[in-house]
Amino acid sequence: MENLDQMLSDAAAAFAAAADINALEQAKARFLGKSGSVTELLKGLGKLDAEARKSAGADINRCKRAIEESLEARREELRNAQLEAQLAAEALDVTLPGRGMGRGGLHPVVRIQERVEALFHSIGFEVADGPEIEDDWHNFTSLNTPANHPARSMHDTFYLQNASNVLLRTHTSPVQVRAMHAHVARHKDAERIPDLRVIVPGRVYRVDSDATHSPMFHQLEGLCIGEDISMAGLKGVIIDFLRRFFETDELQVRFRPSFFPFTEPSAEIDFAFMSGPNKGRWLEIAGCGMVHPTVLRNGGFDPQRYTGFAFGMGLDRLTMLRYGVNDLRLFFENDVRFLAQFQD
Repeated sequence: MENLDQMLSDAAAAFAAAADINALEQAKARFLGKSGSVTELLKGLGKLDAEARKSAGADINRCKRAIEESLEARREELRNAQLEAQLAAEALDVTLPGRGMGRGGLHPVVRIQERVEALFHSIGFEVADGPEIEDDWHNFTSLNTPANHPARSMHDTFYLQNASNVLLRTHTSPVQVRAMHAHVARHKDAERIPDLRVIVPGRVYRVDSDATHSPMFHQLEGLCIGEDISMAGLKGVIIDFLRRFFETDELQVRFRPSFFPFTEPSAEIDFAFMSGPNKGRWLEIAGCGMVHPTVLRNGGFDPQRYTGFAFGMGLDRLTMLRYGVNDLRLFFENDVRFLAQFQD
């Protein structure tokens, strides 16, 4: 019994000296492991006679239970100490103000769209809207682009399954005819239809993807119709817009003859800065022209009395030029680190 009492005392001392759970498990192995002191005593019971084995076995088992109780008590102490240390390290001062949510912001393309809308609104243009899922007539035919017209090959697009005449619009131009019909209907009893001035910003879709193109992108359409609308008015509107958008008069604008089925005559618009890092470099920015008589007629206007001009440009391209971004795809990858650069 004296040996057992000493063993119990040694075990309690070893457990008390263990500074963490790992050290405690090592101390446990000295007494209760496969080669531990208590285990060795139990193995030696086979050498004793029956009466002595019964008495010695009972004493060893009592000692073993006492050691296990001491072990569990120390284990609980260490767990409590670890928890208290963790709570102290992670203490929360409830009187501190909350961290709150991070502030969001407008996408750079949306910021440019709002800026463009404000600039055109200041000279009398209203914002018009239309469906992104269009029918063939509004997207092509009403714009003087009938079936098999060569210009359609430039507009490879997305048609809806089992609906060959329904597609994702390839440009914002379909809203031209919709806006004309709505405007004429509002003034059907008037002797003279007042001027129609609208811009149409929105998403459009074409099968294209590279550093400067995307299957989905943003376009801006402009339309002005009245009795005295001329190419000179178109040039004035575009030049004024570009100078105010880029906040400089130090730029040149040129109109190059081109072809669009919905305008006649038609032109491509280029501009070049007269100072800065892009000085003298001509950049294509838009297409434009006088509205084709067929388009006017399809919109409900008499082409013998009314004329108009139209223009179209990419909002994404304006955003790239405004912020010096050289890859269009960056706008649509949703990398918050990139987008956060354009917030106030």
